[in-house]
Amino acid sequence: MAKRCTITGKGVLTGNNVSHANNKTRRRFLPNLQETSLMSEALGRMVRMRLSTTGIRTIEFHGGLDSFLVRTPAAKLGPKVAALKKAVMDRIAAKVSA
Repeated sequence: MAKRCTITGKGVLTGNNVSHANNKTRRRFLPNLQETSLMSEALGRMVRMRLSTTGIRTIEFHGGLDSFLVRTPAAKLGPKVAALKKAVMDRIAAKVSA
């Protein structure tokens, strides 16, 4: 499984450990990913995602998963999240037309 946030796109960065003697060895900086379940009001179910803590805060700032997906262009989202956005938008459109 890739160490990448599905919302923000944050991934692994690389750099150096630098000792007191200025010896450099390569290291990896891993993103703070959390396996989270978010409630989709439109779909009426929980959606499991692997998000960075920044991604979780972004979704909460926008007022929830559905609100975030409605406001964000599909081009900025990954393929799985874009498919989720399409499902949410279809469900919202069906509720409005009914």
